[in-house]
Amino acid sequence: MQPIPVPQTYKNRVLASLPATELKRLAPHLSPVTLQINRSLHDPGQTVDTLYFLEEGICSVVVTMENGSSVEVGIIGRDGFVGLPAVLGAGRSPNRAFMQIPGHGFSVKATVLQEQFEASSELRLRLQRFVQAMLVQTAQTAACNRVHELEERLARWLLMCQDRVQNNRIKITHEFLAMMLGTRRTSVTVAAGMLHKAGLIAYSRGNVTIQNRKGLEQAACECHRIIHEEYVRLGIL
Repeated sequence: MQPIPVPQTYKNRVLASLPATELKRLAPHLSPVTLQINRSLHDPGQTVDTLYFLEEGICSVVVTMENGSSVEVGIIGRDGFVGLPAVLGAGRSPNRAFMQIPGHGFSVKATVLQEQFEASSELRLRLQRFVQAMLVQTAQTAACNRVHELEERLARWLLMCQDRVQNNRIKITHEFLAMMLGTRRTSVTVAAGMLHKAGLIAYSRGNVTIQNRKGLEQAACECHRIIHEEYVRLGIL
């Protein structure tokens, strides 16, 4: 088998932050993967035997209630990796993780990454930093969903997506947004209409375009700023 060449650069922030020697050790175990929209990477109760380092696209982590309703508690893009339970030694995923925006990246077997984790302090540090970032994101998202208005939450969510896709255009439907924000589609339409009227976003079927980033930051609650600053502090964004 021919060795897998190490790319000159990675878009994934965890991989990009690793020293060249660590990348050379990890690269033979990274398998390129294309991830279509709605593809489940992990399901509730499933053993996490594969982790994913996204280069493009966004994975959504959602909690599903007994009545079938779902609400998003975290998003992961090129900023980190999907499969925290494996790194934490928990084994099983408590929630569903699926591709909200299609993309591509690399998969790696959990057993391999665990071995690398134990052998490399550099890799361990990068993975642990992302775990810390996700703890902050999920805690802030929980508070945000409880106390802030939908328009503020929508602005926060769009900014977080843009931070991870590095593109002003986000492929998403109102129906999908409603599920992510735990509300009704009609409510999302009203909130999006307010942001549109203010000249902050434009939207068409299946697409939202951020037209005024600074204005959207002002329209968002403080949650985006708190999450973003922590990610920057940790060197993830």
